[in-house]
Amino acid sequence: MPLAAIDTVLLDRDGTLIEECHYLCDPDAVRLIPEVTGPMARLCQLGVRFFLVSNQSGIGRGIFREADLVRVQARLTELLAAQGITLAGAAFCPHAPEEGCRCRKPAPGQWEALDQEHGLDPGSTLVVGDKISDVALGRSQGCMTALVRTGHGEAHAKRLGLPPLAGDLMALPAHPQWPDLQASSLAAVLKALLTAREER
Repeated sequence: MPLAAIDTVLLDRDGTLIEECHYLCDPDAVRLIPEVTGPMARLCQLGVRFFLVSNQSGIGRGIFREADLVRVQARLTELLAAQGITLAGAAFCPHAPEEGCRCRKPAPGQWEALDQEHGLDPGSTLVVGDKISDVALGRSQGCMTALVRTGHGEAHAKRLGLPPLAGDLMALPAHPQWPDLQASSLAAVLKALLTAREER
């Protein structure tokens, strides 16, 4: 699937769109990954939809409350809006891993919820994250996938046995567990997507 065909992007939150912060519950601690907002805002202008898909097991573990998640999300929305970016939607899993729910990535619940509300086409969707679970979710739905080396990305790239990253963005050969792309950060993915969209 060529990048130029992508019109929908599903983003992991922690370690992908914003800096990794263990069990983030303080809105003042939200920090966007550097250089993300410029290409993201331009892609929004071109009609690309952005959605969040995020596991938030801190709620199920009793570390923070759902109200904290709402406050963090409001702060993120505020930071993005200041740069001309509006998320098309968001889905979260509040459960601890041992609860065996259907919405904790890589299970399909978050995809299904967004698909039901907004209509998602796997053939034009890119799933980006810093963990194997993000890649697995995208692959299970037939989407293009990208693993970023921010957040937990370096460790998960090693677990997958990915080759060293050459440059900021690298296409990978077909492999049942590998993403289609690996990148230094979300900014690198979005810049490549913007170039592909503008050259269509």
